[in-house]
Amino acid sequence: MELQGKEVAILVEDMYNEFEFWYPYYRLKEAGAHVVVVGTGKVEGYHSKAGLPAQENISAAKATAADFDGVVIPGGFAPDLMRRSEAMVNFVKDLNGQGKVVAAICHAGWMIASAEIVNGRKLTSFFSIKDDLIHAGASWVDEEVVVDGNLITSRMPDDLPVFMRAVISALKG
Repeated sequence: MELQGKEVAILVEDMYNEFEFWYPYYRLKEAGAHVVVVGTGKVEGYHSKAGLPAQENISAAKATAADFDGVVIPGGFAPDLMRRSEAMVNFVKDLNGQGKVVAAICHAGWMIASAEIVNGRKLTSFFSIKDDLIHAGASWVDEEVVVDGNLITSRMPDDLPVFMRAVISALKG
């Protein structure tokens, strides 16, 4: 269990991509991490693009970056809703500021752009938000996974195996 003792947050909001949420969730648990679902505070829970439900363990307003070793941000359209939450944006910004692992896949680039942690960084995302990230100061490339220090990014669900290998490797230290 290579991640025993690690605390990893995974963000959730409505319209999350079910593959990009559940694959990392179970892969991190399989590796021994304690996974905490951090949401924007909806009591009734969240639903994926296909309608799969997910419940938060804690709201972003109550989550403290110092308590975590990293965060995984799934895509779908959820990141556009996530970035409307100042608490969630600050949580990601604080994790990055502490040098913790920040992993974003697909449309999650919207969240890291809103957290103002992409300027001068090399990264990737789903191609349709490439311009958003470039305008935020990122150096965008079309690769399965890009690791730039503590920032790990991937493009789409097909990249999940290589994305999660990079995330687990970074969390191991």
